[in-house]
Amino acid sequence: MHRRINLEHWREFFFFCLILSASSGEVRYVLPEEMQPGSVIGNVARDLGLEMGELGSRRARVVADGSSQLCELDLSSGDLLIRQRIDREELCAQGSVCTVQNQLLLQDPLQAFALLLDIADINDNTPAFAAEEINLDLVESTVLGRRFPLESAHDPDLGTNSVSEYKLSPNDHFALEMSAQINGNAYPELVLKKALDREARAEHVLKINGIDKGSPARTGTASIRIRVLDANDNVPVFSQRVYRASVPENSVTGTLIAQLNATDLDDSLYGAITYSFSHLTDKTRGVFHIDPLSGEVRVAGVLDYEEASAHELDVQAKDGGGQASHCKLLIDVIDVNDNKPVIEIKSASADMPEDSTAGTMVALINIYDMDTGNSGHVTCSVPDNVPFQIVSGVKNYYMLVTAGTLDREVQSAYNISVTATDSGSPPLESVKVLSIVVRDVNDNAPIFTQSRYTATVLENQPVGTFVMKLIAQDADDGSNAKLMYQLSKETNSDVSSFLTINTETGELFTSRLFDYEQSVYFQITVEARDGGDPQLATSCTVNVFIQDQNDNAPVVLYPAQAFVAEDVVPLEAPRGYLVTKVVAVDGDSGHNAWLSYRIIKETQPNLFTVGLHTGEIRTSRAFVELDERKQTIVIAVTDNGPGALSATATVSIAIGEGLPVLQELFEVADEPQGNDNLRLYLIVALFAVSFLLILLIAGVFYFKLCRRSYVYRSTAAGLPVFPTTYYPPSFTDFSGCGTLLQDDRYDPFLTTGSWRGDFRFGSNTDTDTLKKRSAAYQKSTLRRTSADRSTLKVRAGPSHPCYVVT
Repeated sequence: MHRRINLEHWREFFFFCLILSASSGEVRYVLPEEMQPGSVIGNVARDLGLEMGELGSRRARVVADGSSQLCELDLSSGDLLIRQRIDREELCAQGSVCTVQNQLLLQDPLQAFALLLDIADINDNTPAFAAEEINLDLVESTVLGRRFPLESAHDPDLGTNSVSEYKLSPNDHFALEMSAQINGNAYPELVLKKALDREARAEHVLKINGIDKGSPARTGTASIRIRVLDANDNVPVFSQRVYRASVPENSVTGTLIAQLNATDLDDSLYGAITYSFSHLTDKTRGVFHIDPLSGEVRVAGVLDYEEASAHELDVQAKDGGGQASHCKLLIDVIDVNDNKPVIEIKSASADMPEDSTAGTMVALINIYDMDTGNSGHVTCSVPDNVPFQIVSGVKNYYMLVTAGTLDREVQSAYNISVTATDSGSPPLESVKVLSIVVRDVNDNAPIFTQSRYTATVLENQPVGTFVMKLIAQDADDGSNAKLMYQLSKETNSDVSSFLTINTETGELFTSRLFDYEQSVYFQITVEARDGGDPQLATSCTVNVFIQDQNDNAPVVLYPAQAFVAEDVVPLEAPRGYLVTKVVAVDGDSGHNAWLSYRIIKETQPNLFTVGLHTGEIRTSRAFVELDERKQTIVIAVTDNGPGALSATATVSIAIGEGLPVLQELFEVADEPQGNDNLRLYLIVALFAVSFLLILLIAGVFYFKLCRRSYVYRSTAAGLPVFPTTYYPPSFTDFSGCGTLLQDDRYDPFLTTGSWRGDFRFGSNTDTDTLKKRSAAYQKSTLRRTSADRSTLKVRAGPSHPCYVVT
């Protein structure tokens, strides 16, 4: 009943003693011990100025400094609640101030607030004596006023809740007085007020009460049993009332601390002194040992400065007659650097986005050292070669924050060694490794292995033919590096239909048939997009060249195969004389368009030859009278492509008499030089003999023939037209049809080669027809000079192109 009333009193007091200091990143609450689990300490959301919903969204939690979690957070209300029983005496023993430190951790971003709980003492402990019965032996001759120290009652509470007074049961011989220790603690002493008489009363039994001033007050009781002995005139006397000694902590068992000395002037049994401790506390008991005969005080247990920096011992020296005296032994424990710093990771982010700004908190670290002074001063550090640094926020708390730019593509994870070093001699250090993974963000656009690609596609390939594979790479990870390929919208809509692309692999395929003769090249733009948010993209250019296949047979342009046209050659034409020329074209290109000509059929063998690559038909020997006057030759025109294609041209040749032999159409035979010279000499001699006769006859006939011209006008406006690239270098297009010479001097082709210089493209079948048509064009004038040859002026209409060679 008393305990319940006491707690209710403190709850009322608690609400008036709440102290806030949220401005410095911490909040402090004062609360009594022994509050019921679930009791509200305070509303941290309100006291720290946080939004209520922020606690849940940022996964707020309370972390205790020690292993015991005394309080918890209600995320729905923001209240800080008692989680388990809080016993101030268990947490802080006899400390005057008992503060429990907790951390409120918020994530995304990581943030920490200090929650300080000042535990106030309540009177929940009853004073207790070390022994329920205290035995004293006093001689009857003990002088009045003699003082006998008694064991103090122990009360774990503090202040007014601790033992404040002692009361002795009523008696005639003894009184109770208080005496103070050096550290301020009071203890009772029994004082003899009336002389003892063993014969009158051999034993006295008294009651002593230790009383605190709590509300309500609590009382502890012990019995004092006093035996009255015969006279022992002298009591032991210590050489010092107070002894002082010091010993390093962690001293080995048996280490000598002090040598106490007491003397007794009595002899024999009454002079024999025995030493012992009295008033030992729980922390002192078992730590020290005193030799009962020599008075040597030695280490008997573990000395730990962090548990107790000083010890005060009451030492009793008692003689054989029961007389005793007391002294104080004050032992200072010297701190040594025997504790390594303790590193506790209170909260840490397992991964950090690579775009985290400098100063982003990664982990909250609690570091402390149980030593004191310089040995307890701790510094925390991380290696210099990592983009992180240590920032000290709250006492003993350090934040690991980013100090530079994180780049997952450079380093995807860090193992950070957090080193805590104290300032002791020698210094001690502790190391803890934090593993942090750098989380990828989409900060890298895809990159093609080439900015420009070149591909070749054979024409006439089926739809779906593989063209090439484009490869792009993304330095990011996961979905940020998953690429999707597509044709850019910037590509011409017509061209974009030529190819399709596999969006996952980047493989290009044809989506239509290609014809080299229609299109030899096109360009598309391909984009690669990653799967990040937002998406990043890059593009490359693909130049596609259509590769020619030998799918076009040669086309013969001349002679026209729609009708039969004869070419006339003089009977006197020598070997190598140009008769006509077969002109053909091939719609393919390159090797597929290289044409070769050969004779596959002729009226009379070995009379004509055809140029392998020029198509020129020349005489292979001089004509004789026995040769047929009309010759038909079939020329095969073959291209040079794989699976060669060919066409045939039929050429009709008429051998005419009396036609002049034009030197321009004569190609000197490749006979041996010696034979040529001999023949030349013979010809010169022959012409020298008959020079005048031949000159006269030749001049007459030549004059008549020079006034004639023979021009053939094509009646077929739809004759095939062939490009100039297939002509010999000396040919040009005179009429816009691509069939004549490049300059004013025209080597004759497609000509009858008549001795009168008439040129025709027609179907003349005999000499009479030739003469008739020659007479029809007498009005055409052909002027020649010996020094220069002029071009024949020709009138040609748009539908009747005229071809003239002079």
